[in-house]
Amino acid sequence: MAAPPVGVPGMEGGPPVAPPPPGTDMTGICFRDQLWLNSYPLDRNLVFDYFALSPFYDYTCNNEQLRMRSIHPLDFSQLSKMTGIEFMLSEVMEPHLFVFRKQKRDGPEKVTLMLTYYVLDGSIYQAPQLCNVFAARVGRALYYISKAFTTAASKSEKIGYVDSENDSAALEPKVAKEAIDFRDVKRIDHIIGTLQRKGVFGMS
Repeated sequence: MAAPPVGVPGMEGGPPVAPPPPGTDMTGICFRDQLWLNSYPLDRNLVFDYFALSPFYDYTCNNEQLRMRSIHPLDFSQLSKMTGIEFMLSEVMEPHLFVFRKQKRDGPEKVTLMLTYYVLDGSIYQAPQLCNVFAARVGRALYYISKAFTTAASKSEKIGYVDSENDSAALEPKVAKEAIDFRDVKRIDHIIGTLQRKGVFGMS
């Protein structure tokens, strides 16, 4: 089967848009070209051409220079002689999984990993960076901790309210009793005052 044609950016048949600037977070993007998948097999020989159709591809990479020279873009013997940005196929499980590493090469054995992408059953994703994974997990943990404290505080307030109601209920009989005693005292004072006015306490 013939290899798919290599499109030139901005030209008919090539990718319609330029890739986003370096450092752009594209973990929320999924690329899939079903027409291409229906036309060509997804294997280690053609997967790079498929990956190059995605917005994750960097046209300034060394692989693109090899493509323009009709050299296979993953030819390590050629890439190892170059410096700059390159894509390497690091893991292959045909036809389901392919893992690409975007890295900066400063020498034959000196490379710095930048980003990782994976092709899973024809869909291409950017793998999240480790720092973003940690940040997401820490944020999730803080959310659940905050939620737990809020729930605990709410329950504590409810318990305090119930205790306050119980205390009020316990005090009600005592308050009522004290009110009755006060009325008795007033009634006794009134009787004594009346007797005093009648001169009962003045008799010997």
